[in-house]
Amino acid sequence: MSDSATKAGVQPVDLGYDPWDLSFVADPYPALARLRDVAPVIFDERTNQWLVSRHADVNALLRDRRLGRSYLHVASHEEWGRTPPPADQAPFWDLLAVQMIDMEPPDHTRLRRLVMKAFTPRTVEALRPRIETIVDRVIDGAIARGEFDLIADLLELVPVTVIAELLGIPEADRHLLRPWSADMTLMFELNPTLDAQRRATDASAAFETYLRGLARERRRAPGADLLSELAAVVEAGGDRLTEDELIGTAVLLLNAGHEASVNGAANSWWALFRHPEALARLRAEPGLVPTAIEELLRFDTPAPMFERWVLEDIELGGVTIPRGQELALQFAAANRDPAVFAAADEIVLDRSPNPYLSFGAGIHYCLGAPLAKLEFDVLFERMLRRLPRLELLEEPAWKPRFVLRGLEALRVRA
Repeated sequence: MSDSATKAGVQPVDLGYDPWDLSFVADPYPALARLRDVAPVIFDERTNQWLVSRHADVNALLRDRRLGRSYLHVASHEEWGRTPPPADQAPFWDLLAVQMIDMEPPDHTRLRRLVMKAFTPRTVEALRPRIETIVDRVIDGAIARGEFDLIADLLELVPVTVIAELLGIPEADRHLLRPWSADMTLMFELNPTLDAQRRATDASAAFETYLRGLARERRRAPGADLLSELAAVVEAGGDRLTEDELIGTAVLLLNAGHEASVNGAANSWWALFRHPEALARLRAEPGLVPTAIEELLRFDTPAPMFERWVLEDIELGGVTIPRGQELALQFAAANRDPAVFAAADEIVLDRSPNPYLSFGAGIHYCLGAPLAKLEFDVLFERMLRRLPRLELLEEPAWKPRFVLRGLEALRVRA
C-alpha cells in the first residue's frame, strides 16, 4: 500500500471492500477501483490477507514462483504459524490436497501432464458436435417452457452435462453432482460460517465415496471416458497417479464445470441484458461471439479473487511482504484496470488484445479453459440464433458469495 494509505490507517472496508455485504457482491467494481487507486496493496485484518488489485501486480504474481497455491510442500501448518484444520474436516482438506489446483511442482507438473491431453485444443474441438447436440436439446426444452430460469433450465445444464459425459458419470447419478459442488465450494469463501464448513465437509465425503466407487468400477470395466483413462494410469503404477489424485482430479473438474462455468455464462448474460446495445450488436454480428466471450469474462468474472501464499519474502508496491503471508489477488479489479484496458468499465465486444486474467496465468492457468470457451462459443451462438427475442423478466438476486460469485436465478422469456 502507499505510505500515505498506511499512515492514514486506511482499511479495505473504508474503501467499500466488504465481501460479506450483498450490495458489494452485486457491484464490487466501484470499491475495487478505489482499492486500485488508493491502496493497490493493502492488508485486510478481517481475513489476514494482503489484497492486490492492479493488473500488472496480479499478472506478475500469478507467474512468480516465490508464491504458491499451497505451503504444505515446504512446511507443516505449525511451522507456517497456522492452526491445522479441525480433524472432523479431514474429508474436505484431504480431497483438496490431492487436486492439482492446490499442488506445486513436481507433483503439479506430473498430474497436469497426465490430465491435460484431454483438454488440448484439438481434443476439445473434437467435442464440438456433441456439445452442439447437448445445447440444441437444452434450448428445445427452454423454448417449450416459454418462461424459465436461464440458469437452472439452460445455462447450467450444458457444462454439467459435458463434464459429466467427459468423465463418464452415469446419467442417473448426475443429479447428485451439482448439490455436492455447491456445498463443497462454500469452504472457499472468506471466513466461511460453521454451517458452511459442515456442509462442505459432508459434501466432500459424499463426493469422494461416490467417485472412488465409480473409479474402481472403471478399472474393472473401462469405458470410453476420461475416468477410465485415468483409472488405467492408476493401475499402471501408483507412482504416476494415485487413486486419491484421480478422485481429486475428478472433483476439481466437476466443481469447475458446475460453479465457475455456470456462473461465467450467467454473469455474461446478465451483463448483456444490462447493456442492450451490446446485446443488439452481438445479435446482429454473431461472428463477434469468440471475442465477445473473452470480453464478457473480463467484464464480470465469476472468480473475482484467488489466493497465493508467500513462500519467500517479496516486495510489492514499496511494501515488504514476508514469507508466510497470504495474498488475495483481485482478478475482478485487475480485469478492469484502466492502465491496461481502454474503456475498462464498458463492454467492447471486439476488444483486442484482451489480456484478462479470469482463467489465471502461469503454471496454474485453468486447464479447462479451452473446453469452457468452446462451450460458451456453441452456447452463445445457438442462443443468439434460436432465442432472438430472449428478454429478462426481473432483476436477479446474487448469492451471498464473493470468491465464486454468481446469481441465484435469471428469469427470462423466450
